[in-house]
Amino acid sequence: MKPDSRPSIGLALGGGAARGWAHIGVILALEEYGIKPDIVCGTSIGALVGAAYSAGKIGQFKEWAVGLTIKNVISFMDIALNGGMLKGERLMGFFRQNFIDCPIEDMKLPFGAVATELHTGAEVWLRSGSTLDAVRASIALPGLFSPVWHSGRLLVDGGLVNPVPVSLARAMGADILIAVDLSADTLGRHLVQESAHASRPGSPGYEWVRKMKSDFGVFLSADDKAGRQLPSMLDVVASSLNIMQVRITRSRMAGEPPDIIISPKLAHLGLLDFHQAQQAIEAGRRSVELCLPALRDLRL
Repeated sequence: MKPDSRPSIGLALGGGAARGWAHIGVILALEEYGIKPDIVCGTSIGALVGAAYSAGKIGQFKEWAVGLTIKNVISFMDIALNGGMLKGERLMGFFRQNFIDCPIEDMKLPFGAVATELHTGAEVWLRSGSTLDAVRASIALPGLFSPVWHSGRLLVDGGLVNPVPVSLARAMGADILIAVDLSADTLGRHLVQESAHASRPGSPGYEWVRKMKSDFGVFLSADDKAGRQLPSMLDVVASSLNIMQVRITRSRMAGEPPDIIISPKLAHLGLLDFHQAQQAIEAGRRSVELCLPALRDLRL
């Protein structure tokens, strides 16, 4: 409990690539209804949005996200030769210059991020030191972003072990826990949605595949013996990650249930549809409205 006897509210923000912009809508809607988290934790894109919120810059962050165009998204794609397809240096350099560049200990709200140690598979909680370094480790999606060295450990995306970090928020002292799960409606629909987005000319996924083919001469899609078109490598990676996150999230939440689960409907968004922020934000807002009766029952 907090000193004023009000229960501490924890917010656990899950991973989900471009679907993560829904976290912005969730946060803004919660505040509009008078619910202000005391503790914020995030995995992957949840760590990025959570860091912006904990730093007191969620309004500025929203304006930037809504203004993203396909050209902007592609400009952050710095191709890597090993470890992952993207180095992530352009993206982190942008955030260092414009949003988040302070120690986690100095954030306005207590903040934690989740990453995974690549060598051992251990879950790593990042609660001190550079905020940007913690976020960069948490978003190191295998196959997409290169892993990063952090305090002598090689770290990748926290979604491999804890897609919605309820356990971290509890450990940081949350009495009431609100979890935001971005993967709840993707199972069974993921491959159709991802393929449609990645194959659409002008989409980030399409442009990324085209760039990879141009730069490295690789073929990212193929036909099977029956003449059917196989998904591109991006489709397979994205769909596999969706399956993994859904299964792990269900298992973790069964053993560590939050008090409220907010699940924006986001299956229509592709892995790299970061230019569709407004849609995702509105989905986040709507999901909070649907949960209002349950939130009010907790007397927050």
